[in-house]
Amino acid sequence: MDFIANNWMWMLLALASGVMLFMPGMGNSGVSCTQAVQLINHEKAVVIDVCGAEEFAQGHIAGARNIRLEELESKLPDAVKNKKLPLVVVCASGMRAQRAAALAKKLGYENAQVLAGGMQSWREANLPVQRSAA
Repeated sequence: MDFIANNWMWMLLALASGVMLFMPGMGNSGVSCTQAVQLINHEKAVVIDVCGAEEFAQGHIAGARNIRLEELESKLPDAVKNKKLPLVVVCASGMRAQRAAALAKKLGYENAQVLAGGMQSWREANLPVQRSAA
């Protein structure tokens, strides 16, 4: 007991280090661009872009369906009828997509995943971006 009392700071540091080692595995940070491409190409994943129309028009993943976050609950069931298909949810940076994926899971889409880093990471990976009229 004296050891812990005399070295409490080192013990706290060791505990904090251990927790930080396991942090990346906790929660769902999303799928990488490579994983998203594999889901799209091999598992027929549906890409749902939750950006606004103007953001979507500036650039989106080819074949993505644009459903704003505010409309997701009402429009997703009509847009994707098969709830077993994987969903890749994307927005500009990944923040709105996190909320959208959680909502999709509540609606029964258990394979809803977020594109980590959003369109920003997609562009940084030099993957194709499609533009359209707003």
